[in-house]
Amino acid sequence: MKKHNFSAGPSVLPEVALENAAKAIFDFAGTGISVLSYSHRSKEFEAVLAEAKALFKELLNIPDNYKIYFVGGGASTQFFHIPANFLGKKAGYVNTGVWTKKAIKEAKYYGEVEVVASSEDKNFSYIPKGFEIPADLDYLYICTNNTIYGTEYKVDIDSPVPLFADMSSDILSRPVDVSKYALIYGGAQKNLAPAGVSFVIIREDMLGKVVRPLPTMMNVNTHVENDSMFNTPPVFPIFVLNETLKWLKSIGGVDEMYRRNVEKAELLYNEIDRNSLFRPTVAKEDRSLMNICFVMTEGNEELAPEFLEFAKERGMVGIKGHRLVGGFRASCYNALPKESVEALVACMQEFEALKTK
Repeated sequence: MKKHNFSAGPSVLPEVALENAAKAIFDFAGTGISVLSYSHRSKEFEAVLAEAKALFKELLNIPDNYKIYFVGGGASTQFFHIPANFLGKKAGYVNTGVWTKKAIKEAKYYGEVEVVASSEDKNFSYIPKGFEIPADLDYLYICTNNTIYGTEYKVDIDSPVPLFADMSSDILSRPVDVSKYALIYGGAQKNLAPAGVSFVIIREDMLGKVVRPLPTMMNVNTHVENDSMFNTPPVFPIFVLNETLKWLKSIGGVDEMYRRNVEKAELLYNEIDRNSLFRPTVAKEDRSLMNICFVMTEGNEELAPEFLEFAKERGMVGIKGHRLVGGFRASCYNALPKESVEALVACMQEFEALKTK
């Protein structure tokens, strides 16, 4: 039976990236040595690293006054790296869920944090809009896509202060105006690679704004000046990341990826809206393309465990909602084929017919 991987992360990756990674485990770049045990200082790996940066720049149209680096650890490491480097007096955070709450907690170790807007009043079911951004902030921090609650920013906001964004779960899924951000970062295990590496895109002027002496590995300048190789980088995740970027370019880049993601999301959201057994959980204008959350309709809640088993028997993997919110979550990351969404929709229709006949 074909499996359809809706896991929220680690997530589905392009088949060609997996195939090339499998080959490289035994023979990296014709060296006869595994990528898992080949020197990161070799010309072969340096070529991979250079290509990954070049593709990132090309695919996201990153301006010339930005640097890109890769560093070990997940996005949670950046929760404290960012304020350690840039929070001198006060930073602003928009609280849209679990991941921004965690980032806020870490930032408070380094200075004052002002929550300039929050959607907690409605269980993070929408993206705050129309709020005032104080001009005295060192930076404003947002998370552009919220994996647990299924909300996503649809526009790049204007900010009078440096704008920082966690794009772990929607990077390269839609066009982004990078010039509006001073820093973009994310963990790789949603749309790019296995867990273990993070990417950082930083505007060059921010490199001179580090506010305090820091341990070497925590200073952003260390990673920029040493081209991501101050210490041994996560070689294998970077290799897979590069293969994923090559795949993305081959299918037509971010514009084509966005078209596909909209098509997949509309297919599933339309079924959720139509189906008498399911309902969405977030504001329509803020629905995520990446993490589609839904629950049983009122009066049918007891059917949730049965539907999960029903879907599992038909090859659906990873659609159980996060433990904090329950229900269901279909993560439709870049590499998830449309056929998987069609299979889930058919499964939902079959279950409805079974239970309402």
